[in-house]
Amino acid sequence: MIDDADSLARIAAALERISPTPAAAPDFNSATAFVWHVAPDRLSPVAQVNRVDLGLLQGIDRARDILLDNTRHFARGLPANNALLWGARGMGKSSLVKAIHAAICAEGHALKIVEVQREDLPSISRLLTLLRAAPHRFVLFCDDLSFSHDDQHYKSLKAVLDGGIEGRPENVIFYATSNRRHLMPRDMIENERGSAINPSEAVEEKVSLSDRFGLWLGFHPCTQDDYLSMIRAYCTAHGVEVDPDTLRAEAIEWQATRGSRSGRVAWQFFTDLAARKGVPL
Repeated sequence: MIDDADSLARIAAALERISPTPAAAPDFNSATAFVWHVAPDRLSPVAQVNRVDLGLLQGIDRARDILLDNTRHFARGLPANNALLWGARGMGKSSLVKAIHAAICAEGHALKIVEVQREDLPSISRLLTLLRAAPHRFVLFCDDLSFSHDDQHYKSLKAVLDGGIEGRPENVIFYATSNRRHLMPRDMIENERGSAINPSEAVEEKVSLSDRFGLWLGFHPCTQDDYLSMIRAYCTAHGVEVDPDTLRAEAIEWQATRGSRSGRVAWQFFTDLAARKGVPL
Protein backbone atom coordinates (compact mmCIF):
# COMPACT_ATOMS: atom_id res chain seq x y z
CA MET A 1 0.00 0.00 0.00
CA ILE A 2 1.34 3.36 -0.97
CA ASP A 3 2.01 5.70 1.93
CA ASP A 4 -0.49 8.57 2.22
CA ALA A 5 2.29 11.14 2.31
CA ASP A 6 3.79 9.67 -0.84
CA SER A 7 0.37 9.78 -2.56
CA LEU A 8 -0.11 13.43 -1.64
CA ALA A 9 3.36 14.26 -2.93
CA ARG A 10 2.60 12.57 -6.25
CA ILE A 11 -0.70 14.42 -6.57
CA ALA A 12 0.96 17.74 -5.76
CA ALA A 13 3.66 17.10 -8.35
CA ALA A 14 1.08 16.20 -10.98
CA LEU A 15 -0.94 19.35 -10.28
CA GLU A 16 2.21 21.45 -10.51
CA ARG A 17 3.01 19.94 -13.92
CA ILE A 18 -0.41 20.71 -15.40
CA SER A 19 -0.85 24.16 -13.82
CA PRO A 20 0.07 27.15 -16.00
CA THR A 21 3.52 28.55 -15.45
CA PRO A 22 3.21 32.15 -14.22
CA ALA A 23 3.86 34.55 -17.08
CA ALA A 24 6.94 36.72 -16.89
CA ALA A 25 6.34 40.42 -17.32
CA PRO A 26 7.53 41.62 -20.71
CA ASP A 27 9.41 44.83 -21.33
CA PHE A 28 6.39 47.14 -21.32
CA ASN A 29 8.55 49.95 -22.68
CA SER A 30 9.15 47.97 -25.88
CA ALA A 31 5.66 48.64 -27.28
CA THR A 32 2.36 50.36 -26.59
CA ALA A 33 0.24 47.35 -27.62
CA PHE A 34 0.33 43.70 -26.57
CA VAL A 35 -1.63 40.51 -27.24
CA TRP A 36 -2.36 38.04 -24.44
CA HIS A 37 -1.71 34.37 -25.26
CA VAL A 38 -2.16 31.25 -23.16
CA ALA A 39 -0.47 27.82 -23.11
CA PRO A 40 1.96 29.17 -22.15
CA ASP A 41 0.82 32.47 -20.68
CA ARG A 42 2.61 35.41 -22.26
CA LEU A 43 2.18 38.98 -23.44
CA SER A 44 3.47 39.48 -26.97
CA PRO A 45 4.34 43.03 -28.09
CA VAL A 46 2.76 44.35 -31.29
CA ALA A 47 5.20 46.41 -33.32
CA GLN A 48 2.63 47.88 -35.73
CA VAL A 49 -1.02 48.16 -34.70
CA ASN A 50 -3.61 47.81 -37.47
CA ARG A 51 -5.62 51.02 -37.08
CA VAL A 52 -6.85 54.18 -38.75
CA ASP A 53 -6.49 57.78 -37.68
CA LEU A 54 -9.17 59.03 -35.30
CA GLY A 55 -10.05 61.88 -37.64
CA LEU A 56 -11.06 59.43 -40.39
CA LEU A 57 -13.83 57.86 -38.32
CA GLN A 58 -16.99 59.62 -39.47
CA GLY A 59 -20.57 59.52 -38.22
CA ILE A 60 -19.75 58.36 -34.68
CA ASP A 61 -18.92 61.72 -33.10
CA ARG A 62 -20.85 61.22 -29.86
CA ALA A 63 -19.35 57.79 -29.13
CA ARG A 64 -15.90 59.11 -30.10
CA ASP A 65 -16.07 62.07 -27.73
CA ILE A 66 -17.41 60.05 -24.78
CA LEU A 67 -14.86 57.26 -25.12
CA LEU A 68 -12.02 59.72 -25.71
CA ASP A 69 -12.85 61.63 -22.52
CA ASN A 70 -13.22 58.40 -20.52
CA THR A 71 -9.87 57.09 -21.78
CA ARG A 72 -8.15 60.40 -21.16
CA HIS A 73 -9.45 60.43 -17.57
CA PHE A 74 -8.14 56.91 -17.04
CA ALA A 75 -4.73 57.76 -18.52
CA ARG A 76 -4.48 60.69 -16.11
CA GLY A 77 -5.21 58.47 -13.11
CA LEU A 78 -8.77 59.76 -12.67
CA PRO A 79 -11.92 57.61 -12.25
CA ALA A 80 -13.12 55.98 -15.48
CA ASN A 81 -15.66 53.37 -16.56
CA ASN A 82 -15.40 50.07 -18.38
CA ALA A 83 -17.04 50.48 -21.79
CA LEU A 84 -19.18 48.29 -24.04
CA LEU A 85 -19.34 49.38 -27.68
CA TRP A 86 -22.30 47.60 -29.24
CA GLY A 87 -24.36 47.78 -32.39
CA ALA A 88 -24.23 47.56 -36.16
CA ARG A 89 -21.46 45.62 -37.87
CA GLY A 90 -18.72 47.52 -39.63
CA MET A 91 -19.43 50.88 -37.99
CA GLY A 92 -15.99 51.35 -36.44
CA LYS A 93 -16.34 49.93 -32.93
CA SER A 94 -12.95 48.22 -32.76
CA SER A 95 -11.37 50.89 -34.97
CA LEU A 96 -12.49 53.54 -32.49
CA VAL A 97 -10.87 51.77 -29.53
CA LYS A 98 -7.54 51.44 -31.34
CA ALA A 99 -7.67 54.98 -32.73
CA ILE A 100 -8.39 56.48 -29.32
CA HIS A 101 -5.51 54.56 -27.79
CA ALA A 102 -3.21 56.07 -30.43
CA ALA A 103 -4.61 59.56 -29.82
CA ILE A 104 -4.06 59.30 -26.07
CA CYS A 105 -0.50 58.08 -26.58
CA ALA A 106 0.07 61.02 -28.95
CA GLU A 107 -0.92 63.34 -26.09
CA GLY A 108 2.04 62.01 -24.12
CA HIS A 109 0.35 59.43 -21.88
CA ALA A 110 2.11 56.08 -21.43
CA LEU A 111 -1.05 54.07 -21.98
CA LYS A 112 -0.84 50.41 -23.06
CA ILE A 113 -3.51 48.36 -24.81
CA VAL A 114 -3.76 44.59 -24.36
CA GLU A 115 -5.96 42.52 -26.67
CA VAL A 116 -7.64 39.47 -25.13
CA GLN A 117 -9.48 36.82 -27.16
CA ARG A 118 -12.91 35.77 -25.94
CA GLU A 119 -11.85 32.13 -25.66
CA ASP A 120 -8.98 33.17 -23.35
CA LEU A 121 -11.24 34.88 -20.80
CA PRO A 122 -10.84 32.00 -18.29
CA SER A 123 -7.20 33.06 -17.94
CA ILE A 124 -8.09 36.69 -17.23
CA SER A 125 -7.33 36.49 -13.50
CA ARG A 126 -3.75 35.46 -14.28
CA LEU A 127 -3.40 38.40 -16.66
CA LEU A 128 -4.75 40.81 -14.05
CA THR A 129 -2.21 39.52 -11.52
CA LEU A 130 0.55 40.27 -14.03
CA LEU A 131 -0.75 43.75 -14.87
CA ARG A 132 -1.51 44.73 -11.28
CA ALA A 133 2.18 44.81 -10.45
CA ALA A 134 3.19 46.78 -13.55
CA PRO A 135 3.99 50.53 -13.37
CA HIS A 136 1.73 51.34 -16.33
CA ARG A 137 -1.95 51.81 -17.12
CA PHE A 138 -3.68 49.30 -19.38
CA VAL A 139 -6.78 49.13 -21.57
CA LEU A 140 -7.87 45.50 -21.88
CA PHE A 141 -9.62 45.10 -25.22
CA CYS A 142 -11.85 42.22 -26.29
CA ASP A 143 -13.27 42.43 -29.80
CA ASP A 144 -16.55 40.82 -30.90
CA LEU A 145 -17.56 39.69 -27.43
CA SER A 146 -20.67 37.50 -27.17
CA PHE A 147 -21.87 34.38 -25.38
CA SER A 148 -24.16 31.47 -26.19
CA HIS A 149 -26.68 30.08 -23.72
CA ASP A 150 -24.31 27.34 -22.46
CA ASP A 151 -21.13 29.44 -22.54
CA GLN A 152 -19.52 29.83 -19.12
CA HIS A 153 -16.76 32.23 -20.23
CA TYR A 154 -18.86 35.18 -19.14
CA LYS A 155 -18.23 34.27 -15.49
CA SER A 156 -14.51 34.90 -15.98
CA LEU A 157 -15.26 38.38 -17.28
CA LYS A 158 -16.65 39.36 -13.89
CA ALA A 159 -13.08 39.31 -12.59
CA VAL A 160 -12.40 42.33 -14.79
CA LEU A 161 -15.71 44.12 -14.32
CA ASP A 162 -16.20 43.48 -10.60
CA GLY A 163 -12.79 42.32 -9.49
CA GLY A 164 -13.95 39.96 -6.75
CA ILE A 165 -12.50 40.46 -3.28
CA GLU A 166 -9.36 42.18 -4.59
CA GLY A 167 -11.23 44.57 -6.84
CA ARG A 168 -10.27 45.46 -10.38
CA PRO A 169 -6.66 46.68 -10.52
CA GLU A 170 -6.57 50.45 -10.38
CA ASN A 171 -4.33 50.52 -13.45
CA VAL A 172 -6.65 48.40 -15.65
CA ILE A 173 -9.83 49.26 -17.60
CA PHE A 174 -11.83 47.01 -19.90
CA TYR A 175 -13.27 47.88 -23.33
CA ALA A 176 -15.30 45.37 -25.34
CA THR A 177 -17.10 45.47 -28.68
CA SER A 178 -20.15 43.40 -29.54
CA ASN A 179 -22.98 43.27 -32.04
CA ARG A 180 -25.30 42.54 -29.11
CA ARG A 181 -26.22 44.95 -26.36
CA HIS A 182 -26.75 42.14 -23.84
CA LEU A 183 -23.86 40.00 -25.16
CA MET A 184 -26.14 37.05 -25.93
CA PRO A 185 -28.72 36.46 -28.69
CA ARG A 186 -32.24 37.74 -28.04
CA ASP A 187 -33.77 34.35 -28.95
CA MET A 188 -31.65 32.69 -26.30
CA ILE A 189 -32.81 35.24 -23.75
CA GLU A 190 -36.42 34.45 -24.65
CA ASN A 191 -35.74 30.69 -24.52
CA GLU A 192 -34.28 31.04 -21.04
CA ARG A 193 -37.36 32.97 -19.91
CA GLY A 194 -39.70 30.41 -21.38
CA SER A 195 -38.05 27.16 -20.25
CA ALA A 196 -36.34 27.87 -16.94
CA ILE A 197 -37.84 26.94 -13.57
CA ASN A 198 -37.19 30.47 -12.38
CA PRO A 199 -37.16 32.51 -15.63
CA SER A 200 -36.08 35.82 -14.15
CA GLU A 201 -33.07 34.35 -12.34
CA ALA A 202 -32.04 32.29 -15.38
CA VAL A 203 -31.84 35.40 -17.54
CA GLU A 204 -30.60 37.88 -14.97
CA GLU A 205 -27.16 36.38 -14.43
CA LYS A 206 -26.19 36.62 -18.10
CA VAL A 207 -28.08 39.73 -19.15
CA SER A 208 -26.82 41.68 -16.13
CA LEU A 209 -23.24 41.23 -17.34
CA SER A 210 -23.66 44.13 -19.75
CA ASP A 211 -25.01 46.23 -16.86
CA ARG A 212 -21.59 46.01 -15.26
CA PHE A 213 -20.16 48.23 -18.00
CA GLY A 214 -20.34 51.84 -16.89
CA LEU A 215 -20.53 53.06 -20.48
CA TRP A 216 -22.83 51.72 -23.20
CA LEU A 217 -22.02 53.25 -26.56
CA GLY A 218 -24.43 52.35 -29.37
CA PHE A 219 -23.39 52.20 -33.04
CA HIS A 220 -26.18 52.32 -35.59
CA PRO A 221 -26.31 51.87 -39.38
CA CYS A 222 -24.99 54.97 -41.11
CA THR A 223 -26.93 57.24 -43.43
CA GLN A 224 -25.97 57.71 -47.05
CA ASP A 225 -24.55 61.14 -46.22
CA ASP A 226 -22.34 59.63 -43.50
CA TYR A 227 -21.25 56.86 -45.88
CA LEU A 228 -20.24 59.40 -48.55
CA SER A 229 -18.51 61.60 -45.95
CA MET A 230 -16.36 58.66 -44.90
CA ILE A 231 -15.26 58.05 -48.47
CA ARG A 232 -14.52 61.73 -49.11
CA ALA A 233 -12.44 61.82 -45.91
CA TYR A 234 -10.41 58.82 -47.07
CA CYS A 235 -9.86 60.48 -50.47
CA THR A 236 -8.62 63.67 -48.84
CA ALA A 237 -6.34 61.85 -46.38
CA HIS A 238 -4.71 59.72 -49.09
CA GLY A 239 -4.63 62.29 -51.87
CA VAL A 240 -7.04 60.51 -54.22
CA GLU A 241 -8.57 62.97 -56.66
CA VAL A 242 -11.84 62.09 -58.41
CA ASP A 243 -14.77 64.01 -59.85
CA PRO A 244 -17.38 64.47 -57.05
CA ASP A 245 -20.31 63.31 -59.18
CA THR A 246 -18.40 60.25 -60.36
CA LEU A 247 -17.35 59.46 -56.81
CA ARG A 248 -20.91 59.71 -55.55
CA ALA A 249 -22.32 57.52 -58.33
CA GLU A 250 -19.67 54.83 -57.95
CA ALA A 251 -19.91 54.82 -54.15
CA ILE A 252 -23.70 54.42 -54.22
CA GLU A 253 -23.45 51.65 -56.79
CA TRP A 254 -20.86 49.86 -54.63
CA GLN A 255 -23.04 49.93 -51.52
CA ALA A 256 -26.06 48.80 -53.55
CA THR A 257 -24.18 45.69 -54.69
CA ARG A 258 -23.23 44.97 -51.08
CA GLY A 259 -26.76 45.51 -49.80
CA SER A 260 -25.57 47.61 -46.88
CA ARG A 261 -23.85 50.82 -45.82
CA SER A 262 -21.20 50.98 -43.12
CA GLY A 263 -17.75 52.28 -42.39
CA ARG A 264 -16.33 48.92 -43.45
CA VAL A 265 -18.12 49.07 -46.81
CA ALA A 266 -16.88 52.65 -47.29
CA TRP A 267 -13.28 51.52 -46.71
CA GLN A 268 -13.68 48.57 -49.06
CA PHE A 269 -14.94 50.89 -51.79
CA PHE A 270 -12.10 53.31 -51.17
CA THR A 271 -9.53 50.47 -51.30
CA ASP A 272 -10.85 49.55 -54.75
CA LEU A 273 -10.88 53.18 -55.84
CA ALA A 274 -7.32 53.81 -54.65
CA ALA A 275 -6.11 50.74 -56.54
CA ARG A 276 -7.78 51.92 -59.75
CA LYS A 277 -6.15 55.34 -59.32
CA GLY A 278 -2.75 53.77 -58.63
CA VAL A 279 -2.49 55.20 -55.11
CA PRO A 280 -0.78 52.94 -52.54
CA LEU A 281 -2.30 52.80 -49.05
